[in-house]
Amino acid sequence: MTRADPDLQTCRALVIDGNVTSRSTLVGMLREMGVGVVNQCGRTVDARRLLEHRQYDVVVCEQYFDQQAMNGQELLDELRRAQLLPFSTVFVMVTGEATYAKVAEAAESALDSYLLKPHNAETLRERVRQARHRKRVLKPIFDAIEQGRLDEAAGHCMARFDTRGEFWLYAARIGAELLLRLDRHDEARAVFEAIRATRALPWARLGIARAEMEGGTPQQARRTLENLISNNTGFADAYDVMGRVQVEQGDLVEALATYRRACEITPASITRLQKFGTLGFYVGDWPEAMKALERAMVTGMSSKMFDAESLLLLALMRFDSSDPRAFQRVAGNLDHLVEKNPGSTRLDRMRDMVDVLRALGERRIAVVIERIRDLAGGIRDEDFDFEAASNLIALLALLGRTEVQLAQAEEWIRDIALRFCVSKAAVDLLSAATRSHEVYRGLIVGAYQSISAAAEQAMNHSIKGAPDAAVRTLIGQARKSLNAKLLELAAKVLQRYESRIEDHQALRGQVDGMLKQHCAKGTRINLNENGRSPGGLALRLDRVVKVDAIGTAPALAAG
Repeated sequence: MTRADPDLQTCRALVIDGNVTSRSTLVGMLREMGVGVVNQCGRTVDARRLLEHRQYDVVVCEQYFDQQAMNGQELLDELRRAQLLPFSTVFVMVTGEATYAKVAEAAESALDSYLLKPHNAETLRERVRQARHRKRVLKPIFDAIEQGRLDEAAGHCMARFDTRGEFWLYAARIGAELLLRLDRHDEARAVFEAIRATRALPWARLGIARAEMEGGTPQQARRTLENLISNNTGFADAYDVMGRVQVEQGDLVEALATYRRACEITPASITRLQKFGTLGFYVGDWPEAMKALERAMVTGMSSKMFDAESLLLLALMRFDSSDPRAFQRVAGNLDHLVEKNPGSTRLDRMRDMVDVLRALGERRIAVVIERIRDLAGGIRDEDFDFEAASNLIALLALLGRTEVQLAQAEEWIRDIALRFCVSKAAVDLLSAATRSHEVYRGLIVGAYQSISAAAEQAMNHSIKGAPDAAVRTLIGQARKSLNAKLLELAAKVLQRYESRIEDHQALRGQVDGMLKQHCAKGTRINLNENGRSPGGLALRLDRVVKVDAIGTAPALAAG
């Protein structure tokens, strides 16, 4: 009999295995080890639900599940992506010889340990013991992360990496992730390069691509990713990052194909289905978009990984496709989410948009006009972000194809475009949201040209030796438009010519204040990206960063 471990008596464990016999065997082994509470389930979809709402100290999961859409590795990937596994949880994957190589590779990035079949109780006990030991050794790093001391945490990681201390490889990856979050892109890339030189791991090469992208060299990142994907065609995270690069560069059709491939590799991934469906909506491939988002809705509505944006896009497409029954089903699901999450401005805004469609379907035109005016009244609000902007444009474009007459619609479109046309990718996505409404598309392109002209005019002042005039011009234009590109450009001029601008600090205070109030997300365009960065290690920063998705992110430890 396995020796009972006193340290495990207060632990809670979960066994996930589709085979009743092997599941019972693993449950028995854990109980003999001394684990206080052992739960079990036979389906990955049930396991996902349990792990979203209950915290476990140890999870033992089978890699292969017969006749189930999601395997063990995909379950782990989904949980890590949505940041639903605390750092303290030990995740052990049970695998056969045939899939060992793939699981062992995954262990370098997200997995705590693996258990190779055939196994016995002593092997399982040793795997759990080793994984929990690593958690204890690295605890100072994650304590610092939890308390928001990211520089200190990165320092701990780099010290362990430099000295090749215990678990240095895992610590190095955490450190590189922290450096990316701290915008120290060159340092992060150097760490990933050092890891790759030591052991040519796919995730290290992916980290290099992410550092290149975050550092402002997307074309170089794209080349790195192309090489990585050619040698690792089943590496889904690489497709996630490639899709993001392609969106940033305005290659929406190519990005759609990339996200389609990621969904083919992991067909049960709720987050990838939503990303694919969202981009399909913008590109105009509505049949595929509806199919992907419907699947995400059916399989993931109860999951914290599900994002309400999928419901709004589905509602728009179902209404425009004259499918009232499907529209009502989607609208009802959105109503349910709003009821479960009272006080969410984001969800309330989405329901208001769906209510416009309801009123239109019932021919209550006066109500439609009143509601749409209320929505347009929030264009300059602090919480009116790119997502809200593109959704409102899509709704206005839909109404523009009906008998509803909105005299101010073009003015609203221009105001939205002036605020959110911060890059070619933003222009492409906002234009795509018009669904080929030529007048609205022209207004968006014209607004971007206006912003670019304002930026060029300001920079001419700088070239002519008047950087203070450049900054004041940029601030003045930004105050009218709330455009983040102009504010970020003003910040760069202030930094470069600090010694030549007399009231540098006062101007910097104005720029920082406007960025914080109206442009908190800067010029980055997020396409249904809640949770972990594509290809990144999940680091729980709940005390540092608040997540507004469907509701409130659960306060768990770093993981």
